Amino acid sequence: MGATVTDPLVGRLVDGRYEVVSRLARGGMATVYVAVDRRLDRDVALKVMHPHLADGASGADFIARFRREARTAARLAHPGLVSVFDQGVDGETSYLTMELVTGVNLRRRIGEQGALSVGEALRIGEAVLDALTAAHRNGLVHRDVKPENVLLAAEDDRVKLADFGLARAVTEVTSTTTGTVLGTVAYLAPELVVRGASDARTDVYATGILLYEMLTGRQPFTGATPIQVAFQHVNSDVPAPSDLVPWLPSEVDELVAALTARDPADRPVDAGAALARLRRTRAALDPVVLGRHADVSPAVPAQHAPESSDEDLASALSTFSGEGDGVERLGVAAGRDEQVTTTLATVNGAGSTVALPIGLGTTTPGPSAGGSPATADVPAPRRSRRRRWPALLLAVLLVGGIAYGGWWYVEQGPGAYTTVPQITAQSEQQALAVLASHGLHGVRTEAFDDVAPAGQVFRANPAVGQPVRKAGTVTYTVSRGVDMVTIPDGVVGAMQAAAEKVLKAAGLSVAYGPEQWHDTAAIGSVLSATLPDGAAADPKTQVKRGTTVTLSLSKGPAPVTVTTVVGATLDQATAQLAADGLKVAASEAFSDTVPAGTVMDQSPKAGSTAHRGDTVQATVSKGQEMLPVPNVIQMKADKATKTLQDAGFTVAVTYPLGAHPLNTVYDQTPAGGNGKTAPRGSTITLSVV
Repeated sequence: MGATVTDPLVGRLVDGRYEVVSRLARGGMATVYVAVDRRLDRDVALKVMHPHLADGASGADFIARFRREARTAARLAHPGLVSVFDQGVDGETSYLTMELVTGVNLRRRIGEQGALSVGEALRIGEAVLDALTAAHRNGLVHRDVKPENVLLAAEDDRVKLADFGLARAVTEVTSTTTGTVLGTVAYLAPELVVRGASDARTDVYATGILLYEMLTGRQPFTGATPIQVAFQHVNSDVPAPSDLVPWLPSEVDELVAALTARDPADRPVDAGAALARLRRTRAALDPVVLGRHADVSPAVPAQHAPESSDEDLASALSTFSGEGDGVERLGVAAGRDEQVTTTLATVNGAGSTVALPIGLGTTTPGPSAGGSPATADVPAPRRSRRRRWPALLLAVLLVGGIAYGGWWYVEQGPGAYTTVPQITAQSEQQALAVLASHGLHGVRTEAFDDVAPAGQVFRANPAVGQPVRKAGTVTYTVSRGVDMVTIPDGVVGAMQAAAEKVLKAAGLSVAYGPEQWHDTAAIGSVLSATLPDGAAADPKTQVKRGTTVTLSLSKGPAPVTVTTVVGATLDQATAQLAADGLKVAASEAFSDTVPAGTVMDQSPKAGSTAHRGDTVQATVSKGQEMLPVPNVIQMKADKATKTLQDAGFTVAVTYPLGAHPLNTVYDQTPAGGNGKTAPRGSTITLSVV
């Protein structure tokens, strides 16, 4: 007899925002649900931490790390990572919301297909390393890379890596409080087993094991217990894939060996380096090899029950639909006075065997000691009544069983349920009438919808066609139409941070187009805002909530190469630089060599880089500097020489008459006085007698 399992969280509204629709999976650390974000009207995966993890001294530490890691994971924007949208606390419920992806995980793909083709294995390995590269660049180590955390989307088979939030938080808290290392033993790097130490190279090792398993269809190390598997990781090199698949080329063996080197120093330093090596390997393989796959059946690892069950629930399955409770009953064997042995398979393949006692069956009196019925002298009627007791007992049991079966059918079994009738695509009044005609009650909710017109029912919980108890309740959602918002003012011309803030506050998404040079707009200011159809995002325009507004930012003035203007006139220099978007600031200086009115120097120099709108300093020649020449006739030669030198001239003394008893200047060339001038530094010749 089956039992209907109910979850008290299904149907609740968590944190006033997330409407829990159904449960996806449950593990040792968290339960994952499909939920509807009523604020943004989208389906999400809601991961709720089990309340008992918050108990005790380590509980607060776990919650703090859970929140911090959720925030860290949310900052990782990469198409190969399952996005973390939000995290919060509602009463005693600690939760985070993630992208809901529909598909299968890599564990199921390998289980169904066995070994993958070389090209497919390298494609998935490349996607995992690409996603890990984004995490490693942000200082985050995954620590639990395994097939359960590698998701393969149903619509396009794209690869997504899951569970950066909870797995990391669990590992840190457990390591600090109990010394236990969490993670799937088949993928643990030697240093994590021996020292509990992990860095980016630990993720590289796990990816190498993942690659081995995809290529061969089985894990490199197996054992009856986790400790046996861990011992092999620490003490043995990962075997070459070609040991199982002889046609695999040496390049593939070398790639797996590099990623799974026992000494972390021998591995690529992080996922980025490993990714580069994988791409080189793939480029070296021919299409025939890339298209082949090993003809081996997948081996089931031996380490089942002893796995670290605290994190059996991988985010891969937490974000996938169709997993139910993650528990499948594989078999029940029962007999009179025997035990029932039930094998349970958890979501990642780990299992446990539980022996349940079952009640004794009804016994039938056996023969007497002599091997034949007793023949005591008893009246025949008593013997007849004794023979009737088994028949009466069987009749009572039969009637009771029928009555119980009828009760069970009506109260617990199929008879207790009906199906949700078609109430979507109808008005609310029509939907309520249909529910009433089926003996069901309706509970109203509202939500925006891009398709259903306002006032129309577009969703039911349970869904149309799903079972619901007779006289039960169906929650129906009435469309409020498309959720429209208004584009705010002040976006164009604002700085990037301010524009993004005001757009997000209005319920819009922000993207960025190519930056543009602009002569006057400051670097980082918004030059234009456009909608997905290319139209301008004008203020007061009504658009759907969540619409992406693409902003184009200014890069400031464009760079230009300064040309030479030395030798040009000031007018020529001004025109030439203006053509490049540069301005001119002129100054003057005397020059003995450059004609007056000609540019004799510039700053910045020709060939250097400036930006449009910058100013070039141009020095224009004033020609030679003319100085007044003093008249030194009748002065003693020494005094005359000093007077002329102080005035800025060079002096040459001559003695035309030979003897010069008076040592007096009687002539000078050029002549001085009366406003006469000569170039600074020119020579004045004195005749002394």
